[in-house]
Amino acid sequence: METLLIIDDDVGLLENLQMHFEEILQDGAPRYHVVTATNAAAGLKAAQDAMPSVVILDMMLPDRSGLEIIEELKTLCGDARIILVTAHHDMETTIRAMKAGAFDYIHKPFPEPAALDLVVERALEYRQLSRRAASMSVENAAARLGDIVGTSPLMQQLVKEIGKVTSSRATVLINGESGTGKELFARVIHNYSYDETKPFIGINCSAIVDTLLESELFGHEKGSFTGATSTKPGKFELAEDGTVFLDEIGDMSLMLQAKLLRVLQEREFERVGGVKRVKLRARIIAATHRNLADEVAAGRFREDLYQRLKVITITIPPLRERREDIPLLVHHLLERINEKVHKRVTRVPPEVLEHLSRLPWRGNVRELENVLTRAVVLAPGEVLLGDDLPALEAGAPEPGRATATPTPVPLLTAPAVDDASQIPTLEEAERMLIQRAMAVTKGHKGKVCQILGISRPTLERKLQKFGLSQSVPSSLGGQG
Repeated sequence: METLLIIDDDVGLLENLQMHFEEILQDGAPRYHVVTATNAAAGLKAAQDAMPSVVILDMMLPDRSGLEIIEELKTLCGDARIILVTAHHDMETTIRAMKAGAFDYIHKPFPEPAALDLVVERALEYRQLSRRAASMSVENAAARLGDIVGTSPLMQQLVKEIGKVTSSRATVLINGESGTGKELFARVIHNYSYDETKPFIGINCSAIVDTLLESELFGHEKGSFTGATSTKPGKFELAEDGTVFLDEIGDMSLMLQAKLLRVLQEREFERVGGVKRVKLRARIIAATHRNLADEVAAGRFREDLYQRLKVITITIPPLRERREDIPLLVHHLLERINEKVHKRVTRVPPEVLEHLSRLPWRGNVRELENVLTRAVVLAPGEVLLGDDLPALEAGAPEPGRATATPTPVPLLTAPAVDDASQIPTLEEAERMLIQRAMAVTKGHKGKVCQILGISRPTLERKLQKFGLSQSVPSSLGGQG
């Protein structure tokens, strides 16, 4: 139900308009709740109390001009659309009204009821579109199922679960390590849950301090705190009947957890500093990298809220548990990266794919994308070079194999010395270490990088610095 405020000193007209709009039904229920006022002072008070979606404002009021109070109305009721009406056909006033921020300017006597209804509906539609535009950016493009890449059994099972979730509007809790793509999965659930476009409003609960997070979620009234110069709707309100995505909800304070619990229970909330109850129409999808059961046991997360959130739980596997998906992910990410950095790196040698599949990927898909972005930027041609990738850590597991404890390679033995002059400098020790690693690996630079934990470009710079590039005979395979 939309709230409509009509400010006019013609009592008879007010009664007719109120009766007309309150008789309009939508899905069997009243479409509008109508509030009326007969002067500017009463109208401003009604705007603050009722928070209307649309205001029909007479130009000539007993105490002030309608044109004078447009700015105050906009401050009091946020993004309400204001339709200014007058009995005078004055072109200059029309221009001034539109410049002041009126949505439309119509003349008395009013046109046919259907024409007036159309103006009000256009105002509501424009308000809704404006809200959506304010809450979404170009980067928040619709995520489709094709953005979820992987054919591993774990991913196939996950897609099946998503298909079941999209058939309802139940609250969803997404578990997964940082970088696994929790927001992507939330967007896919959202987009497949509706036949038409609905708002998707995301907020990172760990990135905003508590006082600001409360205002971001619930909105605030003018003057509710320092800096609140106007009324502002929150994420719950902007989401309308779409989705609110609460990322990293495990980092939310206990105080806000209590307020969120009440919202989920009652399906309504109040703006900060306000008293009017606002209905929650949106679906809630929450995500966290924390184990909320452990957080509950530790007293850092409310058990009752946890039970409310985990109506449906989805767990995204880390990348290391689905290594067979890495080649597909690499090619998928390269398409996006090439478009972003304006390059055409499309060829990936098998040995590079094998190397990427063996890396630990503690940062999951996000880390993989960052690594690929760096490699694409540095690549001189169309081939992704292994030289620009991180070295495989000692003891990193082969795909599908358990991690084994690595056997340490003795490179330098530090003899006991009494004379401080016999202790090498750091630079000398570094040169000796690299020289010894080259000898142990028979000049295989890839293995040297693994042992020393450095990248290939770093090794090349060190070899050149210490004049070791030619110190290993070519018969030893120094270009490994």
